[in-house]
Amino acid sequence: MFARAASTLVRQVPRMGARAYSDAPMAFTFASQNQVFYNSANVRQVDVPSFSGSFGILPAHVPSLAVLKPGVMTVFEGDGSTKKFFVSSGIVTINEDSSVQILAEEAAGVEDLDLASARDILSKAQSEANAASTEEAKAAALIAVEVAEELVKAAESG
Repeated sequence: MFARAASTLVRQVPRMGARAYSDAPMAFTFASQNQVFYNSANVRQVDVPSFSGSFGILPAHVPSLAVLKPGVMTVFEGDGSTKKFFVSSGIVTINEDSSVQILAEEAAGVEDLDLASARDILSKAQSEANAASTEEAKAAALIAVEVAEELVKAAESG
């Protein structure tokens, strides 16, 4: 009995591990204050970090709104290639027509990040957090530390 269950599981593993994409178009727009990265581009999937948890967006995703948290966003392009971007914060809008808009406060390609600069930003943010004299200043500094920590992780992965 165990052998039959194990062989059934082994036959199912390749199917379970394969990612299937829809052929339906998904118009994707992604911009920051300084740059438009995608403008109604046809992509297969977008994985985003959000405060409600990281999630993937595929064509025909349920319409949603989400708030980006600092981290790495991955775009699976129509040709199968992937691009990774660091985002500091922003908003994700998923519409009924499968279009997706992501507006980031700050964004950069992971390959463009400089690890030494990211570590310097983190060090300065930590110093500001330690020196903060009011609760408001401490809260603002801790947000900067969180963003800087994620920036360092992104730079290390690139």
